[in-house]
Amino acid sequence: MTHPSSPTALIAMTSTRSRTAVRRRTVLRWTAAGSLAGLGPVRAQGVAPDGPEPPRLALLIGNREYPDGEDLPPIHKNVRDLRAVLEKRGFDVTDAVDLSLAQARQALAAFNARVRAAPPDATVFFYFSGHGAQVDAENILVSAGISPRARADQLIGGSMTLTRDVIGALPVRPDGLTLAVLDACRTSLKPAGDGSEGLNQVEAPPGCLIAFATRAGRPAIAPASESANTFYTASLVKLLAQASGETPFQDLFRLVKTDTYTTMLNHPVPILRRFAQESFIADNARVRRRLAPRVPDAPPPPPRKEEESVAWARLQAQVWPADVAREAEAYLKNHGDSPLAGSAQVARDGAKEAATILRRNDVQLFRSAFRLGEGLAADVADDVTKAGRGDKDAAARLGRRIAPAKGADPNGRYEGWMQYAAALGNGIASYDLALYYRRVHQPQLAAQYEALARSLGYTPPPSLDNQRK
Repeated sequence: MTHPSSPTALIAMTSTRSRTAVRRRTVLRWTAAGSLAGLGPVRAQGVAPDGPEPPRLALLIGNREYPDGEDLPPIHKNVRDLRAVLEKRGFDVTDAVDLSLAQARQALAAFNARVRAAPPDATVFFYFSGHGAQVDAENILVSAGISPRARADQLIGGSMTLTRDVIGALPVRPDGLTLAVLDACRTSLKPAGDGSEGLNQVEAPPGCLIAFATRAGRPAIAPASESANTFYTASLVKLLAQASGETPFQDLFRLVKTDTYTTMLNHPVPILRRFAQESFIADNARVRRRLAPRVPDAPPPPPRKEEESVAWARLQAQVWPADVAREAEAYLKNHGDSPLAGSAQVARDGAKEAATILRRNDVQLFRSAFRLGEGLAADVADDVTKAGRGDKDAAARLGRRIAPAKGADPNGRYEGWMQYAAALGNGIASYDLALYYRRVHQPQLAAQYEALARSLGYTPPPSLDNQRK
C-alpha cells in the first residue's frame, strides 16, 4: 500500500474489465424491527405535512473486497460512518458489506419488503459504495469478488444494476421520499480501455432523488486508506451531522455537491485538484422533508424575527432566476446565521447558474415561460419554481409536457425548455432534443445536441439509439 498522498494511492470509478474471482466475506447487521397552465389537476405538493414523522429506513451496501488488487480500503469506514450519522437523523439502518450478487439481492429483497410495508410517505435511503461500471448504457454495482475488469457479460450477470435491481425494485412513492446514492470507485486513474468512464446519466422516478459521487461519465477518486472516507461520503457524513435540521434532503445533496468539489479543488495534492468531483443529482422528489425528524411533544423552535420571516417569504415567492439570486443573496447577507441559510445558498447558487444560461443566445427561453398563471397544476408550478433555481430535471419535465406529437414545435417553447435543461447538464434532455431535430430535418442541430448529450455523460441504450435514429 502506498502513501495516500501519492498519485498511485488514489482510487476512482471505472468500467474496466477482466477475469472474475470468488473471494467473498459477508458481514450483515440488521437493526430491530402561466404558459403551461391547464396541464393537469391541481394537487398539493412540495411541503411535507405536519404530524408524526413517517418512518425512515436505510440500506447501506459497501463492497471493499475485489480481486486483482482492486480492493477499496475506505469502503467499510464509509458504511460505518454513514450508518452512525443516519441513525442520529432518525433512520432505522441495515448495513451489509462485501456481498455476492445473491447476498445483495437477498438484502435488497428484505429491505424492499420493509419499504412496501411502510406508509407511502416513508423516507427511504439506499446507498452503495464499491466499484461501479457502465455496460451497454446500464449502470452496474459490481459485486464483491468480481473484478471490475471482467468481461461485460460477467459484470452484467454477476452484479446488480441500478435501474432494474435497485430503482426498479423499490416501489414508486410520489408522496414519500426515496434517496438512492452511489459512491462508486476505481483503482486506476488511467482511462478505461473501452473509452467509457464512470456511470451513465439517469432520471429519477416520481418521489425519488438519485445521486452519484461525481458527474456521469467521470471518475470518482478516494484515498487508498482504511482510515479515510471517500471524498464524497466524507462530505455527505459531515453535512448530515452538521447541517441545520431545517435543511431539506434535496438541498443537503446540493450542499454536499459544493462541499465535495470545494474540498478537492483546494486539496494540496495536484492530481486531486485536477479530478475535483462535481456530484451528479437527478431529482424528482415531490416533498421537501427536512433532516431533523419531527419528534412528538417536542418544544416548538424559537420564533423567527419578523424581518427574517418577511425576507424568507420574499425569496420563496421568486421564480425568475435573476430575482431568486438577488433575494437569496440579500437573505444570506442579512440572515447568514439562520437555520435556513443552507437552503438560501442552494437557491442562490442554482439561480445564478440559471440566470447566466438564460442570457446565452443558444437558449431561447424567456421570462414569460416562468410565470405562474391561474389554474396551473401544482406539480407544474413546482417544476417551474425548481427550474428557476437551476433544476435540470424540472426543466426537462416541463419541456416534455408540451412536446409536439409530430412536426415542428409551433412556438419554440418545447425547444426552449429542452435547450435550457441541456445547458444545465441534462444529457438525456439533450439527446431528446437531438431526436426532435432529426425528426424535423435539422441535422446540424441534431448532431450538435447528440454530441452535447454524450459530453454530459449520457449514453443512450443500444435499443433506443438504434430504434429512434
